[in-house]
Amino acid sequence: MSWRDHISTDPNVCHGQACIKGTRIPVSVVLDNLAAGLAEDVIIQSYPALTRDAIRAATAYAAELARERIVDLPGRDAA
Repeated sequence: MSWRDHISTDPNVCHGQACIKGTRIPVSVVLDNLAAGLAEDVIIQSYPALTRDAIRAATAYAAELARERIVDLPGRDAA
């Protein structure tokens, strides 16, 4: 599973924040819930559009960012 299959950016959705594809759920919201200790099942109950793979993709995306390099997101035009 690649996080790129589940996460995208669109300047017209959530001001261009990284979101779970097909939703308006920012990756940061998923990560905040995980950081608060919520189980995947609880997060999915709160956000039924999420899947377990999408939650795991959010974690993988965060790990990629933590490697301190620039990550190209689908849907973002190169400047």
